[in-house]
Amino acid sequence: MVSDITVTGAAQDAQRTRQQSVQLAEDFDQFLILLTTQLQNQDPLNPMDSTEFTNQLVQFSQVEQAINQNQKLDDLVSLQLGSISSVALGYVGLDVNYLSGEMSYDGTSPVKVSFALEQDAFEAKVNIYNESGELVYTDYVSNDAGSHEFVWDGSHMGGGQVEPGTYGVSIDALDHEGDAIDTSTVVSGRVRGIESQNGVVYLLIGERAVPLGQVINATLPEEAAEVDDTPTDGETEDTEGEETA
Repeated sequence: MVSDITVTGAAQDAQRTRQQSVQLAEDFDQFLILLTTQLQNQDPLNPMDSTEFTNQLVQFSQVEQAINQNQKLDDLVSLQLGSISSVALGYVGLDVNYLSGEMSYDGTSPVKVSFALEQDAFEAKVNIYNESGELVYTDYVSNDAGSHEFVWDGSHMGGGQVEPGTYGVSIDALDHEGDAIDTSTVVSGRVRGIESQNGVVYLLIGERAVPLGQVINATLPEEAAEVDDTPTDGETEDTEGEETA
């Protein structure tokens, strides 16, 4: 199993590579000192066999090449991590849909919940819980097989609106025999920043930190899209001029 690449792991690997380079340099210096001393004190009529010296030099060369390869891999990992951070920054300010059983409600913006049923259900309900685990909202949703959407506007089943915060959401679906149907939920939210936890990059949505790998898609907020579609004064004047002509 391949482990995830993290900032912490990359830093530790780079530190190990530097230590190995320093140790190799020290060992090679000691080897040269010993070799020089032996050559100075050998019997000219019975010189030492050079085969052992050659083997040791080859071993040093192989170790040095391995350390150089590690250094290049460390550089590639650093570039990859930098690329991941750049990609994550591109999500800031966007509305994203992500796989999760938790969602952030800001007190005003409705939250879209998507879910899929593998088969027709006898009944299906959406249940929303606060951080204390108390049920704050429940309602029946479509029980047909396939993908569906539900929009929660923060309503409390007892009346009024819930407080801003993080809420859990689940789809409880039963088949005609009363057995549970497996479902997964996709929720929406706006990215306000990014964060690194234990070397892994997360998107900040409300008070939640969402792994980048759980994001399914991202879109411009509706208000930003409307601004982009609004013609500028210059464009309006040009259009009017063309119509007049």
